[in-house]
Amino acid sequence: MTYRALLVVPLLLLASACSTRRIPGTEIADTDDSRAILAIMERYRTAVEAKDAKAIQALVAEDFREDAGTENPDDDLTYANLPEHMNALFQRVERPKVDMSVRRVDVQDDMATAIYYWNASWRMPTLTSRPQSDAELEQMIFKRVQGEWKIVSGI
Repeated sequence: MTYRALLVVPLLLLASACSTRRIPGTEIADTDDSRAILAIMERYRTAVEAKDAKAIQALVAEDFREDAGTENPDDDLTYANLPEHMNALFQRVERPKVDMSVRRVDVQDDMATAIYYWNASWRMPTLTSRPQSDAELEQMIFKRVQGEWKIVSGI
């Protein structure tokens, strides 16, 4: 081993010791907050597949708001109307399947964002006999409420 190699090895070890630990298989920092946010997202995913509107409502903050991508306030989702909306949707949908791939989690004090790619499929027999699907890159926003992360928007 050369003199130069003897200097490089300790520097590499020092650099790797100072780097942020990542959740295996991701580029997401391995922190208690990022793990808690990923757990909330998984609970949301399983609640959608189980068609469990009450479980979804339990994951959102009381100031939750989703504008459905429109300017019309009539289709906005809130903490209060979320279960009614989700139950109506779940009555029309069969076998929802959701895959979520979280790309990034950023935590700033008591607020956080998660960038995720979702791929959903379902059947809607009253509309068509063919399976339906959709996929998109999305952002979910969270806030810490009494020590627990809750979804503010992005479902």
